[in-house]
Amino acid sequence: MRLYDKHRPADLDSVVGQPKAVAVVRGILARGGFGGRAVWVSGASGTGKTTIARIIARTIADGYHITEYDSGADFGAAELAQVRESMQYHGFGKGGRAFIINEAHTLRAPIIASLLGLLEALPEHCVFIFTTTKAGEDKLFEDQLDSGPLMSRCLKLALTNQGLAEAFAERALMIARSEGLDGQPLEAYIKLMRKCKNNLRAALCEIESGCMAAAAE
Repeated sequence: MRLYDKHRPADLDSVVGQPKAVAVVRGILARGGFGGRAVWVSGASGTGKTTIARIIARTIADGYHITEYDSGADFGAAELAQVRESMQYHGFGKGGRAFIINEAHTLRAPIIASLLGLLEALPEHCVFIFTTTKAGEDKLFEDQLDSGPLMSRCLKLALTNQGLAEAFAERALMIARSEGLDGQPLEAYIKLMRKCKNNLRAALCEIESGCMAAAAE
């Protein structure tokens, strides 16, 4: 298993560098949760979009009832029909169902149009979560006029990639040590984060290749 998957935060307490987004999620949970909501999570690559999406999904649905699509381009008419069908039934365990669409900026215009009605009457036991980069979000607006009504139906969570170098470096150092891949001080990890533009996933891929351990020999 890749390092960034193996060490992906499983709860809000483990998320680093996104205090505003985490505070919003906690506030929604305190006011009744995400059932019946659609959520739009945007931010730079490697800042935690999919992580937060999965945490939100698990607040109302057990793993078997969480459906995740790698790309909006993979979400077509057949997938939409399957979602409509499954939404009619509660899940086991927590009782909810969650649907995550990553790279949501690649959704096609006819699908976006169909989603508008679906999200307008989303059942209380379901949550829909879209993730995309800010650049992708901007492109969606440029390419498809229907994207505005879609996003207007969503609670927006904007993740930052500013000021994350030290927080992400500390997390990367902890992971590297746990995997026997560490050989450098914190300053080297901060430098790596800046090189990777605060993309924790990219930094962990470099660490997995042995860059920190090898540099210590």
